[in-house]
Amino acid sequence: MDLDEYAPWLESQVDESVAVHEAVRDQLPVVLEVAATVVEAFRADRRVFFFGNGGSAADAQHWAAELSGRFYQDRPPLPAVALTTNASAVTAIANDDGYDEVFVRQLAGQAEGGDVAVGISTSGNSTNVVRALRYGQENALVTVGVTSEGKGGMDPFCEHRIDIPSPDVARIQEGHLLCGHLLCAAVERELFGDDNSTR
Repeated sequence: MDLDEYAPWLESQVDESVAVHEAVRDQLPVVLEVAATVVEAFRADRRVFFFGNGGSAADAQHWAAELSGRFYQDRPPLPAVALTTNASAVTAIANDDGYDEVFVRQLAGQAEGGDVAVGISTSGNSTNVVRALRYGQENALVTVGVTSEGKGGMDPFCEHRIDIPSPDVARIQEGHLLCGHLLCAAVERELFGDDNSTR
């Protein structure tokens, strides 16, 4: 591969990524709203459930791990769950009830009123994510959508929504990752103080 040929294209990709990260500044009020919601849930001994497909499934697992493990600080674990990690549950539900049910069935079995349901979808239209958010709204969960600039099918079922303004899936995913890190850092800081000595 010729660097001279690829360099302008690669630089344009970096420029697009930087622009999306700058645009995340506009989402900071919503990120803080969601962080406050998560903190309130944790203080009330409630849980946070993350879910999504593909790259969004990886985000769900990543964010749940930052909260249930640790992010910047050595501190007690927080009750965060990714509904994408139990392969037996996901494949059994998909096989028996259909893939559209893989998250809603798990929420129905585990979630209680006051828990937080965070659905991640670059399009906002993933049926299994939309169905889980709808279930959450109908069953007294706080619902959060993490998506792109288009409202998508999840919009009516989201109490809070983080939007990344890009039509490019890769850029949307990069924006989601930054928002997830900001969310986890804000939750940790609010609950345990500003001790970043382990960075």
